Amino acid sequence: MAIEKTLSILKPDAVKNDITGKINSYIESSGLKIIAQKMMLLTKKQAELFYEIHKDRSFFGELVEFMTSGPVIVQVLVGENAVSKYRQIMGATDPKQAEKGTIRGDFADDISENRVHGSDSLENARKEIAFFFAEHELV
Repeated sequence: MAIEKTLSILKPDAVKNDITGKINSYIESSGLKIIAQKMMLLTKKQAELFYEIHKDRSFFGELVEFMTSGPVIVQVLVGENAVSKYRQIMGATDPKQAEKGTIRGDFADDISENRVHGSDSLENARKEIAFFFAEHELV
């Protein structure tokens, strides 16, 4: 088993609904460790750069608007197979298809406001972590 790092974002809907502690308990109960965490308000430019991969998709503008609508909590998680483990804990992107016992299955109501973001590959995890955190912030 490989020890990996992955990025987690608790989206504005999670912060607004005061469920960040509950989400963190799902993360920690899975054996992943939160090694860096900060609350921030994304600028439009930051959101556009971070989600640039989706710039040609119909939902891009709505996604940027949502991600800048309120504070987010960005985190770095570490543990065995952290990328795939966190993807499992998050549940399916569409909460209607997410299993109970996952973050989205238990807390999200809508595909566009689905509470959390997680890196989808080890390569993207490295890029996404570097987008938000300097190496010295990862303890």
